[in-house]
Amino acid sequence: MNFLQRIGNALSRFMYGRNGVDKLGLTMLWAAILLNLINMFLRESQPAVYSVISLASGILMLWTLFRMFSRNLEKRRGENARFMEKVWWPVSRRIAGSRRQRMDKEHRYFTCPSCGAVCRVPRGKGRIVITCPRCGNEIHGKS
Repeated sequence: MNFLQRIGNALSRFMYGRNGVDKLGLTMLWAAILLNLINMFLRESQPAVYSVISLASGILMLWTLFRMFSRNLEKRRGENARFMEKVWWPVSRRIAGSRRQRMDKEHRYFTCPSCGAVCRVPRGKGRIVITCPRCGNEIHGKS
């Protein structure tokens, strides 16, 4: 067994029973990296803003490390579940929906203004009136 394999095994043993990396941790880490990138441009021009952003980035990184190495799995999973429910799934659904609409060349998607339901209609039918299947509201549009 070489040196890198021994380090990997030791790290695996150390992380056993700990939370590790989850979606909330990754999001916080990327937010801290983004704040550091913004901070690179503010170092000279805005020293007060630089220090505040630097502090926020450091706190985010420390909180991420704390969550990664925490042994209180139940609490960390609860935090991650709340994050997934409130932030991750709505954002990912919206991104997936817009990607689906861009890739679909045969259909046009309309969103009902009253209930938010997404209605799919075939393209190329001209001006149409769509009745929402969920609430019965009429949507006027061009397919």
